[in-house]
Order: sequence, then structure tokens, then C-alpha cells
Amino acid sequence: MIQNIKGTKDLLPEVIGKWQYIQDVLKKISEQYNYQEIRTPIFEKTEVFSRSIGEATDIVNKEMYTFLDKSEESITLRPELTASIARVVLQHSLLQQSPNLRFWYFGPFFRYEQPQKGRMRQFHQYGAECIGSQFPESDAEIIMLASRIFLSLGINDFKLIINSLGNSESRTKYREALIEFLKDNEQKLSKESQIRLQINPLRILDSKAENDIEILNNAPNILEFLDPESKEHFEQVLSILDSQNLKYEINPKLVRGLDYYSHTVFEFQSSVLGAQNSIGGGGRYNKLFSELGGSEIPAVGLALGVERIILIMEEKGLFPNLEQRTDLYLVSLNKATQQYVIKLAEQLRGNGMIVAIDLLRRSVKAQMREANKMNAKYVIVIGEDEIKSNLLTIKDMTNGEQTQYSLTGIADFFKNK
Repeated sequence: MIQNIKGTKDLLPEVIGKWQYIQDVLKKISEQYNYQEIRTPIFEKTEVFSRSIGEATDIVNKEMYTFLDKSEESITLRPELTASIARVVLQHSLLQQSPNLRFWYFGPFFRYEQPQKGRMRQFHQYGAECIGSQFPESDAEIIMLASRIFLSLGINDFKLIINSLGNSESRTKYREALIEFLKDNEQKLSKESQIRLQINPLRILDSKAENDIEILNNAPNILEFLDPESKEHFEQVLSILDSQNLKYEINPKLVRGLDYYSHTVFEFQSSVLGAQNSIGGGGRYNKLFSELGGSEIPAVGLALGVERIILIMEEKGLFPNLEQRTDLYLVSLNKATQQYVIKLAEQLRGNGMIVAIDLLRRSVKAQMREANKMNAKYVIVIGEDEIKSNLLTIKDMTNGEQTQYSLTGIADFFKNK
């Protein structure tokens, strides 16, 4: 038997309601912040990601699904969307239409990594991007947007971790100081961190190896390397969050995983998820557009893991009752009345009702069992006598009450139900 690929998951009808519920909340909150939905192709030219994310990152080196198409062009299934949105903005000259763009998205992404709780090879993310503003207000807005989403979903015990990487000059000075410190401890570092020291030293700050963590306790603090401009930007972001009573924890070792970040970076965490406690995060990426051949454009964004949000909500029992109830089940007494049942069902569906009929020519008893299984609110049994007399018996399945109503006016009965 052919089965689904490792790291992918079939979303069956019984769970789709949870996804739709979350999507509805995401859409509603995004629109409240005046963000517009954007959709891009599932795959891009590989250079969109290799140039923007950074050749030295784990995503580009190990995790991207990359292949040659029939024209021998290198194609990659999208591992994230910020780079794709940057490509869209440049390609369609969107900043000429508006100096401040606000986008949100929802969809599947692909990374080849070891599947584990809340982490799949095909996973889903919600994200938002605010493009065109260099000011700290946009950093704060993105963080507040994510916070409101969590609160609207009932997740009120999240932790917000925040840091600043500063501008290019600050980051370069810190990188040099960090390399010098780590070189003195190179032999004590994990093998992975020894490799990162050569190609992407800031990523060592994110190491989960116990020995690395102990060494990093004495590492230089990036906040001490911020120039006045970077320091002021970060302080203003924090000031806005303070004014909104949004609690946060400053962590100088938070760097995020992608090369294009600068200034503010942040991460939302939940203890429900265990070791993989990140629900999402983001930050500012002013130099991303220049990596893709455009000019430098200030921007800030975030991405949230949908599978992880669902895990938290399931663990905490935060989903409302999402059981879909059928408005009406039409029972056909025999083959002779089936065509009439179909006609009536179509009429009522045209009025907005959820109507089910039997397609297996089963007995009345079997159809009634199916109606109960579907939690149908009402059931009508239609035979030749009902059609001839133009009179139907409508059974309310919640209380057992039965009402007689004319067949030709049946739509009127359900208007206010």
C-alpha cells in the first residue's frame, strides 16, 4: 500500500474544522491591522532563497527541496515566504503604488529535516510583512499583531523573547568580537558549532548543546555593541511595547536563523511544546531587497507555525465546538421518489441550507441512522403519498416534535430556523 511521505500529514475532514477556525481568526486580525492577503507560487527559482536566506544557513545547505526542471533550471519548493514576497515587491514595483505595504499570507512550506512534534517536512505558516517603514513603530506593530492573534485564539501564556542585532556596522563589530572569543574556546565547542564558527558564527548563539551554552555564558553581549542609532531604535520598540503592557524578555543570544535580519529580532514561545518551544518569530530585514538585486528597502515581518498553534490549542482545550451539523436530511422511501428528493434538496441548498440525501438507495432505517450520525437538525421522509398530497411531516431531531407543512412551501418553514 502506498503511504504518505515521511514528514507529511493528511488533513482529514474531522480536523479541517480546526484549521478553518484558525484561518478565520488570522484573516480577521490581519484585516483589523489593515494587512492584505498575498499568495505566491509554491516554488521559486533557487536563487531567490540562496541569495536572500544566505548560503551559510542550515536551510540552504541542508533543508531545501531543490531540483532541476525539464529546462534544466534549478527550482526550490519554498522553505519560507519573506524572500518570495521581496521578489514580488521588486518584480511588480509595488512600492510605487504605496510607500508602505502590509501583507499577510497562509500556506504550506517545505524543509527536509527530522520530523518531530510540531515540525513537519511539509508545514504551514501564517506570516505578515510590513514593507517600506524604517521606523520602530512598524517593528512594534508586527509584534502586537502576533500578540493579538494569540490572545484571540485563547493562548494567553505565551512568552515574548526580543533582541537587537543592530545595523550592519554594529553587527560586523560584534561578529568580530564573537569570533575572537570563540576561537579561544574552539576545541570545547560542539562539532556543529565548530563548523558554524567558520561560516556563520552568530548561529552558534542558538546552539542547544549544553557545553556550548556554558561557554556562551561568558560570550560578548551584542547589546553592548549597538551604535547610538541602533540603540535608540531598539529602545523605542521596547517603549511602545511597554505602553501596550506587552511583557517581554530581552535575550542577547536571540539571533534567529536567517542571514537577512538586522535590528529587532523576536520569538514567541510556549512551554506546552517542550524542547521545540517556538511558536514563531521574526524581525527586521532592511538589506533583503538589495540581496535580490533591488535597492535597500526597510521592512519587518513575522511567521507563526500553524501546526504548533494547533498543538497548543488542543493541549489547552481552546477550540470551540466545531462539529458541523446538517440542517436537513431528506429520506427517500423508494427509487420512484429519488428524483423528487434530489430536486427538493437542490431548491433548499439554493436557499443556503446544508441538505443531505442518500446516494446508496438504502432502507429508511439505514437513512435515519445516517441522519443521526450527521447530527441532522431536521428529517423529512418523502414517499409517493407525500408528493401526491403536497404535505410533508418535518421531524425536529432535537426534541422529536413533528410538524406538517405543504411541500410547495417548504422553503418558508426553514427561513427563520
